[in-house]
Amino acid sequence: MHSKPRTRRAAVVAASGIAVAALVAGCGSSGGGSSGSAKPSAPSTSSSPSAPASATLQVATDPKLGTIVTDSAGFTLYRFDQDEDNPPESYCNGSCATIWPPEHANGDVTVKGIDSKLVGTVTRSDGTKQITLNGRPVYRYSQDAKPGDTKGQGVAGTWFAVTPSGGKAGTGTSAPSPATPSPATPSPATPSPMPSIPGY
Repeated sequence: MHSKPRTRRAAVVAASGIAVAALVAGCGSSGGGSSGSAKPSAPSTSSSPSAPASATLQVATDPKLGTIVTDSAGFTLYRFDQDEDNPPESYCNGSCATIWPPEHANGDVTVKGIDSKLVGTVTRSDGTKQITLNGRPVYRYSQDAKPGDTKGQGVAGTWFAVTPSGGKAGTGTSAPSPATPSPATPSPATPSPMPSIPGY
């Protein structure tokens, strides 16, 4: 007699799981998602009501990306290519902001190793304030499980760890090639003709 309620409950649980998976997959194709090796995890709590009244931006060094910006807990901060910087505007809202939680400014913003003149805020569509760096809104990535993770780097070709100047980290690490490479073995100069000697 209890088989019907159990079956119905199992169906509801299965449907809920499918809905969550669809949400994550949909966000990944529209400017945010997880890399193939990233493990699914709960959304970041950095945007929860219990967030601290102030935020800290600090400089860190990543062996692959170079100098990047992190939050006070050491989590990597990212920028989104589709956002605007002049004037600042965030286009990552709704389900996108679940995958890429905005770095909120609920009070004063402290900086360590960053020019404070580059730090500002933008008002998001939900009325909250988000920190900007050189006009670029900055975000966490929900798949970064621990401080120092950079799993959001290069996601969808539009998300990059942010540098202290608001630029994209890791995009200019290769040494520039010379404009005109010199040949490996120089070709010999064309010999000048022998001068004519009178009487010969």
